[in-house]
Amino acid sequence: MEQKNGSSLTGFVLLAFSDRPQLELVLFVVLLIFYIFALLGNTTIIALSHLDPHLHTPMYFFLSNLSFLDLCYTTSIVPQLLVNLRGTDKSISFGGCVVQLFISLGLGGTECVLLGVMAFDRYVAVCRPLYYTVIMHPRLCDLMASASWFIGFANSLLQTVLTFLLPICGRNKLDHFFCEVPAFLKLACIDTSMIQSEMFFLGVFILLIPVTSIMFSYCQIVRAILRIKSAAGQRKAFGTCGSHLIVVTLFYGTAIYAYLQPSNNYSQDQGKFIALFYTIVTPMINPLIYTLRNKDVKGAMRKVLWKDYDSR
Repeated sequence: MEQKNGSSLTGFVLLAFSDRPQLELVLFVVLLIFYIFALLGNTTIIALSHLDPHLHTPMYFFLSNLSFLDLCYTTSIVPQLLVNLRGTDKSISFGGCVVQLFISLGLGGTECVLLGVMAFDRYVAVCRPLYYTVIMHPRLCDLMASASWFIGFANSLLQTVLTFLLPICGRNKLDHFFCEVPAFLKLACIDTSMIQSEMFFLGVFILLIPVTSIMFSYCQIVRAILRIKSAAGQRKAFGTCGSHLIVVTLFYGTAIYAYLQPSNNYSQDQGKFIALFYTIVTPMINPLIYTLRNKDVKGAMRKVLWKDYDSR
């Protein structure tokens, strides 16, 4: 069979959930609702972080970056999926697939690094409170946020190039709902051991290094919290970190499952539902986690709403 890489094709067919036609309408309705809530929630976080002067701090600067990132990430995937679920044409152009893979990988990688940066911010806030404003200077915050975006998209560029160099022998049916690396590895018509090793190394760099820094930061945070004598002080310290820790667990748990296991152990059906979780469910619940557990955000929301009400 003649070996052709992805660039020799004009497009791909995203099989998505076409083998479960009875599920497609249910998924369409549920995902549309989730997508609307994700847009509203993350837009609210960004708006509040800019409108309320009390939220002009490093923590909310990084949180607004995370919300913008989640907005872009879910928008790069969900609209295409909704069209796929309700339409008969389940194809995506070659260029569209390249762009989707590059953007989704870039945003996912950026989120990995950004969550590590946010853990460092919480470490400084709890363990070095007297030096917090000195260490977390606006210039350093801008630098760390920019570095997160750069590392995420540099990793994406490497993985996208490696993926589309794979010979797929004219196969163009992706058993997934968006262009993702594990699905392309299944499509390849050669032994992918070497490419998997290279992808695994990149995955370790972009996933496990930030996870290690997060674990170190939270070990130090827990030690510092346990030294606080007042119960109220401990609750406040745990409260500032609890939301971030929940988000980290949800995001990294699903991402590590999807990207750091051998492809021969990868169940495509499980992979689709895991991908649904980190592409739409996590971006939707992140704003809820941060607002429901955060008095500052809830206070800012009340002030903005009352201000609008009083101005009428």
